[in-house]
Amino acid sequence: MGPQMRVCKMRTWSFAKGHGTMNDFVIIKDRSGLLDPSAEDVRFLCDRRRGVGGDGVLRAVKASHMPEWDGPGDIWFMDYRNADGSLAQTCGNGLRVFVQWLLEEDLATGDVIDIATRAGIRRARVHTDGVIAVTMGTPRWEPAQSQVRLGDRQWYGHPVDVGNEHCVIRLEDVDELAGLDLTVAPVLDPVQFPHGANVEFVVRLGDNKLRLRVFERGVGETMSCGTGVVAASCDELHQVPSDERSYRVEVPGGRLKVEFAPGGEASLVGPACIVARGEVTLPNG
Repeated sequence: MGPQMRVCKMRTWSFAKGHGTMNDFVIIKDRSGLLDPSAEDVRFLCDRRRGVGGDGVLRAVKASHMPEWDGPGDIWFMDYRNADGSLAQTCGNGLRVFVQWLLEEDLATGDVIDIATRAGIRRARVHTDGVIAVTMGTPRWEPAQSQVRLGDRQWYGHPVDVGNEHCVIRLEDVDELAGLDLTVAPVLDPVQFPHGANVEFVVRLGDNKLRLRVFERGVGETMSCGTGVVAASCDELHQVPSDERSYRVEVPGGRLKVEFAPGGEASLVGPACIVARGEVTLPNG
């Protein structure tokens, strides 16, 4: 080996790949919390050319091994990382994929499964038709609007907290929605959103039916965003009250359903699919 060559140590991890309405994730089992992926590891895993490819990483850790967790320790913790390596509180599509993976790996059983997240415990109910419903907590809708800019256009939308931050922009028609350039990030009010937020652009298609596109913080435009679908439905519930309290939402990757309990807690209902398993070799510097 010549003097200019550098030895690069490698690590090999087992992984699975799954998606929920084409919002896709790399899943890593780390029962005892020994792997501790860095931001660069996450960026590598999510890279669609040099890694596995995904909108984020779901690390499965027993909750007792997560220092920031003070709840029951014998359940699984979904340590979710955005594609840019940043931590995230929760992810609705990721939760369903996480639960489907746990079931297929025989790491969980039954039709009711509790999952720990940075936003608290989320409960999954597994339906017989392959659909999974996950609780998403009670979203907090802010009546005061916040400005969002995209290119030379600007709108005012309502902030919604679904365990992570969102701003929901209502558009007039589907042509306007389709014409948005989401290859660039919307610009948010840095005072209102000092850490950024997901931005949903939404069109009302009819009674309790919506269509949206989303720009996810730390990721970019995704084919679907579970918490974003909940945020958009919460915004619709506050602006166009309905006794039904159930919403069907179209995203580029498919269709999801949001149901609100009388107390305001939201559930996200939709499919989840594990599509691949294998081993990936990560560079170590």
